[in-house]
Amino acid sequence: MSNTIAYLERLSELFTQHFNEPVEQVEAIPPSGSDRMYVRLIGKKNRAIGAYSKNKRENNTYFYFTKIFLKHGLAVPEIYHQTSDSICYLMEDKGAQSLLEMLLKDGKTDAVKAFYEKAVADLVKFQWVAGREIDYSMCYNTSSFDQKAILADLNYFKYYFADVLKINYDKATLQSELEQWSKDLDAESVKTFMYRDFQSRNVMINDGVLGYIDFQGGMKGLPHYDLVSLLWQAKAQLPKEWKTHLEKHYIRTIQQAKEIADFDEMHFMKVYLECVLLRILQTLGAYGLRGLIERKPHFISSIYPALQQLQEYVNDYAYLIKYPELIKVLQQLVKPEVIAQFFLPVQNPDKPLQVQIYSFSYKKGMPKDTTGHGGGFVFDCRGILNPGRFEEYKTLTGRDYPVQEFLQTKTEMPLFLENIFGTVDITINDYLRREFDYLTISFGCTGGQHRSVFAAEQMKKHLKEIYNIDASILHLEQDEHQQERR
Repeated sequence: MSNTIAYLERLSELFTQHFNEPVEQVEAIPPSGSDRMYVRLIGKKNRAIGAYSKNKRENNTYFYFTKIFLKHGLAVPEIYHQTSDSICYLMEDKGAQSLLEMLLKDGKTDAVKAFYEKAVADLVKFQWVAGREIDYSMCYNTSSFDQKAILADLNYFKYYFADVLKINYDKATLQSELEQWSKDLDAESVKTFMYRDFQSRNVMINDGVLGYIDFQGGMKGLPHYDLVSLLWQAKAQLPKEWKTHLEKHYIRTIQQAKEIADFDEMHFMKVYLECVLLRILQTLGAYGLRGLIERKPHFISSIYPALQQLQEYVNDYAYLIKYPELIKVLQQLVKPEVIAQFFLPVQNPDKPLQVQIYSFSYKKGMPKDTTGHGGGFVFDCRGILNPGRFEEYKTLTGRDYPVQEFLQTKTEMPLFLENIFGTVDITINDYLRREFDYLTISFGCTGGQHRSVFAAEQMKKHLKEIYNIDASILHLEQDEHQQERR
């Protein structure tokens, strides 16, 4: 029996023990930056999130933080049960939609703005109230966002973004400036609990109530950084007036909290604006490594909005940057011709591009073109190790979590899809610019059950995430249909 199925069985036992009903459905949840794996377990009446990780120290940090945050009324997932070895645990499901997803779907509405206001107010409680009780020796990785950690983020930007784009600068001078900047930020006296990744992707919405996830990487650090992470998230592209309003809302919330004394608003905003630049540069470094070097489409697509934010910062706050060589680097990065090379076209709402995705069995035949275009992509998945060779996967499909985990971790499927995404994106970009109306993408394998189904589902997710295209999907061997074959 595979480790994945064994862990699923343990999580299912926890679910049945807690809710007194069996698991009827398992949904995969995209992994976070850690090695933890998540699934959504669904019964007839209840649902929960199952997690498993062999990193017991990280798990124990998560349990510790959760206990403190729940004590202060913060909406983090309640932990229902855990196994005796602390590897598997069952927790509350805070919803499947994030604040970022709501923003991208609904736009910058008053309701979305109100959720941001609530998140900002809760951030104050995470940092300044609950944070006072935290024993930072319990942090699993590092206990403090200190000079070394800050400099590591800045060097991340330098090596993985500026150098990859071949930006011209004096290496010794820039390094000296970054070292001095990290030293100055570390010397700031105001330190609280630092969530580290307090962005709208980690703020969940369930029946109009916010919930907060992925805080296990927290440490002691600059509170300004978390507020920046939320308000200056590249994908969100919050308007200036929203940022200004939410900054003031954060400060008012601190001032209204009686236990927080001697708050220097002017100095806070000065450091906050420095953290804005720090966070933008750290983000660009991550996008450079994952996108420019590893060629992962999600990160490549994030570079353009991140550079737009850098341009906004340089236009509005360049006078605050006291490092000449750094200014020289930033001015090169915000040139229109540099930013333009990362632009991705968007759909014309009056003439959207329709994408139809298929999975099929080569034994039964490919889908027949019914549009008259006569084209489209067909990808052969038979070069990927077939889960159907193994007894435990024979009755499952590419929609089932154990098969998905097998293909992602035991085969070349991630590399296979990465190359397919890059190929398809070239055509998508061209079709969007020229306002073409239709594209088909098909995936075939031996039986049309495991590999092709999984690949087709991943393509649908990719198009939604990168282009906000809601592609249609049809699994010829798994779904009822009237589709003709070639």
